[in-house]
Amino acid sequence: MTFEAIEKPEGERAAMSWTSDVAAEMLKRLGIEYIALNPGASYRGLHDSLVNYLGNRNPQMLLCLNEDHVLSIAHGYAKASDKMMACALHSNVGLMHGLMGIFNAWCDRVPMLILGATGPVAVEKRRPWIDWIHTTKDQGALLRHFTKWDDEPRSAPSIVEGMLRAAQLSLTPPCAPTYVCLDSGLQEEALTKEVAIPDVSRYAPMQAPGATAAQLERAASILLESRSPVLLMGRGERGTDAWARRVRFAELLGARVLTSIRERAIFPTAHPLHAAPPIQWMSPQVKAIVASADTLVGLDWPELNGTLLQVSRDTGSVCDSIINVTMDSTLHNGWSMDYFGLPPVDLAIMSTADTFIGQLLPIIEARTGGQPRWKAGGGKVEHAPQYSESADIELQPRDVEVALAKLRGRHEFTLAHVPLGWAGDVFHFRHPLDFLGHDGGGGIGAGPGLTVGAALALRGTGRIVLGILGDGDFIQGATALWTAAHYEIPALFIISNNRSNFNDEVHQEAVAKMRGREVDNRWIGQRIDNPKVDLCALAKAQGVASSRPVGTAAELEAEIARGLDVVAGGQPYLIDARVATGYANPPLSRGAD
Repeated sequence: MTFEAIEKPEGERAAMSWTSDVAAEMLKRLGIEYIALNPGASYRGLHDSLVNYLGNRNPQMLLCLNEDHVLSIAHGYAKASDKMMACALHSNVGLMHGLMGIFNAWCDRVPMLILGATGPVAVEKRRPWIDWIHTTKDQGALLRHFTKWDDEPRSAPSIVEGMLRAAQLSLTPPCAPTYVCLDSGLQEEALTKEVAIPDVSRYAPMQAPGATAAQLERAASILLESRSPVLLMGRGERGTDAWARRVRFAELLGARVLTSIRERAIFPTAHPLHAAPPIQWMSPQVKAIVASADTLVGLDWPELNGTLLQVSRDTGSVCDSIINVTMDSTLHNGWSMDYFGLPPVDLAIMSTADTFIGQLLPIIEARTGGQPRWKAGGGKVEHAPQYSESADIELQPRDVEVALAKLRGRHEFTLAHVPLGWAGDVFHFRHPLDFLGHDGGGGIGAGPGLTVGAALALRGTGRIVLGILGDGDFIQGATALWTAAHYEIPALFIISNNRSNFNDEVHQEAVAKMRGREVDNRWIGQRIDNPKVDLCALAKAQGVASSRPVGTAAELEAEIARGLDVVAGGQPYLIDARVATGYANPPLSRGAD
């Protein structure tokens, strides 16, 4: 069965005759391929329009079992494609379910068009009880602090304008979700005259501004005079051309590069200039690299001041010159602290990182004569990945990464998600789609949906999408797998199952140490054990194939090989990898030694 044949409507497509048809038509004209939803009566008009007016094509509906998955699937799709999916959330109650996913997408700076609905604004149109509790005045207030823009149209022409603006703003850097709330009463009004829909190409997203000529000259001078520059590479474009420019930029400057495991793959991690594994928590090695820099360049690096703070409480003394390239301040508000600490900066550039590099690279090329300061040869020595000493008896968290590195071969893997404590020193990123970053806002339960969304975006490309998930994250988001099974979206889910909410064990240990109390009690109220949750059964209940838990390196390799075969055949698969309680690298925890 082809993807398009799933949930294909019967009969002929209806003509545009209802206000909700206008909203559906706008989705089509905006080029949106999919809309994720969990059904609700507040947008039953739009639902009918998607089916009987559009024929469930462009966009095609993706039925989800929870609004959390509606958002996480759209989020994962955007991370893998840099394209916008649409979401539909039912009234105030569905919106409140989805708020965490919206916050994740906001913190991750991804585009997303969210269509909501409220009960009939007109009193006379409300059904007793249900339409009253599902009608909210200014529903956008629930999410206004962590969306880029919201609207509640009052007419069919207003829907056209609102959706044009929402799409334009969501896709304009820095990207973020936008929200359009459709009055259910308005949706069900018959059109009395033709609605003019303009050429949507004339409402394209705006391009990011670039550095001024003076800023480029100053940046070039600082960097070429620098003896020990360090580039903090954060967010960036998915294209291979941008990837190549970033590599060339670092090589010309002879600059060491640091990346973050919280952000998407941005630089080849096996390159000799990539100075340390992608950062989850700053190791002594990373702190030493930052401390030794005379010039530090933040390239859309979200937490520049936090990076400096881990080197010295006097952040202004960390290095001679700091260049910060970001547009993130255009989204900052007083509600969410995702703007992080205010860093000391000598040259601030209002631009995206890749726009800036594209501007500066020709200047650096000209001034260096195209001769890179970094000389090829020598550099990193890659060793064959090795399992932990006890992997034939019990897996350690890092062994999952080792197994993937060993079995990678000629496969093109895309890691849609990795758990906390991922080591990052074995599985190297060679391509911008090798790794898609974290969930943005730390909202537990997003990992399964992110994986499904990424697999949807990369379906048919030959890339194998893997979600490496913690057990807590998976259990909270397990029903997202039903959508993968129903729509035959191939993805491999590997659960690094330590049977604990281990991040909070670390916090409880920190508090016990600060208070001089018993550290060994840290597990109480944290362990997911006695009984163990049957993760394989959870997957099978959603229609996703799985075998049995594995606990040794040999079992893990055999299960991954089996799972890759299933995924290559177009179906999802889940592996429960039972690992020792712990992390592959030490976490940052307030008060911990």
